[in-house]
Amino acid sequence: MNLILLGEPGSGKGTQAEMLVKKLGLYYLQGGELAREWAEKDERIKKIVESGELIPEKEMTEFVRKYLEEKVPEGENILFEGFPRFIPQFEDYEKWLNSKGSKIDAVISLDMSEDAAIKRLSSRRVCENCGEVYNLITNPPPAPDRCKCGGRLVQRKDDNPDSIKVRFQYYRNNTKKLIDYLESQGRLIKVDADRPIQIIFDEILEKLGVDND
Repeated sequence: MNLILLGEPGSGKGTQAEMLVKKLGLYYLQGGELAREWAEKDERIKKIVESGELIPEKEMTEFVRKYLEEKVPEGENILFEGFPRFIPQFEDYEKWLNSKGSKIDAVISLDMSEDAAIKRLSSRRVCENCGEVYNLITNPPPAPDRCKCGGRLVQRKDDNPDSIKVRFQYYRNNTKKLIDYLESQGRLIKVDADRPIQIIFDEILEKLGVDND
């Protein structure tokens, strides 16, 4: 089963993606993480990512396709979180899967209000040591400012108020158009993300037709 998980910044895509990967045994690819990995090697890309802007569409599409060809084992079922963001990117990814004798089985959109999403983003913390992600509201750490591994928790550079505003602007101008397009094609599973984590996960599994045992 190949899945795509989309939604507003701060809607909890990463949390639900990790739960789905564990449940379904999928190969996990995170659009934002791929961009940050690229940014570590390219100063121009780093400036784009830290500002909250999107990497130019064609450049990101080419980077992802190269990553898929070089890093993803043949025949793996993939969960892609936070990518594609544009209709042409979606079409390119679907074409790539089709060329491998596979297909996109479902696209899930996590929906929540912008105000609620901004509140979540402002509360997100990441472990400097292991990369574990916490949220001071929905998934608090075991100790203040400390991960379970003992590492220090910090706020991501693109989780500052100015970058968050830019990310929402890009979401409305780009990813929202993809979501609306997929909904018009009857290819979108919509889930209310402004609820407890487990309830959201249970509904996703139900809509995918997967038993939650």
